[in-house]
Amino acid sequence: MAQKKKHCDCLDTLKPVRDTLDVINGKWKIPIIISISVGNDRFTDIQESIPGITPKVLAKELKDLEQHKLIRRIIIEEYPIKISYKTEPYADTLTPLIYALKDWGLNHRKVVTRD
Repeated sequence: MAQKKKHCDCLDTLKPVRDTLDVINGKWKIPIIISISVGNDRFTDIQESIPGITPKVLAKELKDLEQHKLIRRIIIEEYPIKISYKTEPYADTLTPLIYALKDWGLNHRKVVTRD
């Protein structure tokens, strides 16, 4: 008979997965990270690259991503003051995850659209 796994074995996997989802979960965080990483560094450029995102939501999500040390807000002291955003090197650790999600999504689309 197969040995039943312990409750703590499940939690050892579940807790870090939950932590990850708490950081990148939602409709906008991954698109924002992708947008900034491909060179959209100004607020309006980011907003225009993501259809449907409102300025209020973008501002909130940028703050969240900054708190999680995935992006950096840069204030350029000129007249007028300019603000730009850059991904932190730590955000690069999400690249394999993003590509894995992309591959899974493409495969899933094929699976569910087969006749």
